[in-house]
Amino acid sequence: MAQQERAVRTRRAVLEAAAAVFAERGYAAATIAEILNRAGVTKGALYFHFDSKAALARGVLQEQISTEYHVPRELKLQEWVDAGMTLADRLPREPLLLAGVRLSADLRGRSVFGSAWPAWAEFTAARLTEAKARGEVLPHVVPEESAQVFLGAWTGVQLVSQALADWADLDERMAALFDHLLPAITVPSVLDRLDTAPDRGARVIAEVRGRSRTALAGARA
Repeated sequence: MAQQERAVRTRRAVLEAAAAVFAERGYAAATIAEILNRAGVTKGALYFHFDSKAALARGVLQEQISTEYHVPRELKLQEWVDAGMTLADRLPREPLLLAGVRLSADLRGRSVFGSAWPAWAEFTAARLTEAKARGEVLPHVVPEESAQVFLGAWTGVQLVSQALADWADLDERMAALFDHLLPAITVPSVLDRLDTAPDRGARVIAEVRGRSRTALAGARA
């Protein structure tokens, strides 16, 4: 068991080191040597988990979508908004997410290691399909089409926020994106109940962490 836990920690350390290097330098300029130095592991330990730089990039991209900060809500559209807003809040501070943005936008590298964009489009389409089945989304809306529109707009929001504000206004830009898109797809009675405030992501993250602390305290009692 201890060996398995050590392997998990090593894999995570390698992924986080690779993400930091990819986020700073891009895929082409990143080197295994620098990643090894950042991770503080041996070459053998790295290659045990990832057999190439491309495999490292794919590993980073696979970490882009998680349920770590998912909280079930009465409205499925709120769950979708929460996913976007928590991502916006986390992205400037988490190299794994920053690396995912840079790798996904690397057109030359896409044939080598792929992109997180298709997974994000699928995630959005699935959430909108579920919300539509519950009567939260207008009947004419095609979830797959809306997901592609949202993906394009979200990608643009990221790029503009990075270029103009070094990510400092990403929460505000993300909230504005939802405020412009949701009226076009949402049933009016549901729209009035959605929370798209710029600090929504930070509040959801605080809620999840608070629950985790409470659960941990209860387990220790």
